[in-house]
Amino acid sequence: MIIGRGYYVSSLRQELIARNTSYATLNLLPHVTSYGELPVVVYQQSACGRHHGNFISASYRAILRRPQWRKRLQKVHSQGRRSLPARDGLWRELDSSLSSDALLMNIFCYPGVTRRMEVRGILGLDAANPPEFGFMPRVPLLTQATERTEIDMKLGNILFEAKLTEGDFQIQRAELVEHYRDFSKVFECRQLPRADKEYVSYQLIRNVLAAHALNLDFCALLDARRPDLIDDWYGITRCIRWATLRAQCKVLTWQELAACLPATLQRFLSAKYGIVPS
Repeated sequence: MIIGRGYYVSSLRQELIARNTSYATLNLLPHVTSYGELPVVVYQQSACGRHHGNFISASYRAILRRPQWRKRLQKVHSQGRRSLPARDGLWRELDSSLSSDALLMNIFCYPGVTRRMEVRGILGLDAANPPEFGFMPRVPLLTQATERTEIDMKLGNILFEAKLTEGDFQIQRAELVEHYRDFSKVFECRQLPRADKEYVSYQLIRNVLAAHALNLDFCALLDARRPDLIDDWYGITRCIRWATLRAQCKVLTWQELAACLPATLQRFLSAKYGIVPS
């Protein structure tokens, strides 16, 4: 039997829903569930405003102390009005138990994580600077303008794209992708995966181009339970023309990263996400 992308997405979503239903109930955390066949747990901030069920406490305190990090919490949930119970305020994307952005911030906002030698070693970090979430690179276009589509995180010399239960790396029309100035210089274009007149894994293509333009590394953070996304990664990186740029691009699983994290954070990731150090 051939196991496809839909199986991996559905399997991981079901596991995270079961884990978070149990986690929220056992810890008496304020939450609701979305409408639909697979009710997703969506957390709410505590009444005092100092805690949030979707975040480990140490990370959430750190987020609240930094205005730029706190601003990231305000991203509006794109399906909140349709799929979640009505409330006075808007639902936020990082309230969802399936949010890869929340997972990213749980880890990299945890005090001391970016200073750990094990973390810096596995990532290849050249400095322990605070992470920038929603980083806007300036990717050159053929028109001499620049595009500033956001990237999940910049940390030191590395750009990061984080995925959890997302279906793929998105597709984009060929004429838009080919409008990047360095597209044909960086990639063996005819080898890139396509679906008719669209390029597959557009986010990876764009982020490799951003890394090239800024002379940075690029890392995709993926779940080991999503081999389909890992295959997508290799489908793009094998088309990079230069060995030096390919070497600046890496893929890392949450499970591999978890092995380098503090024990308290490891226990949180295991209970809430099923992410166990590999």
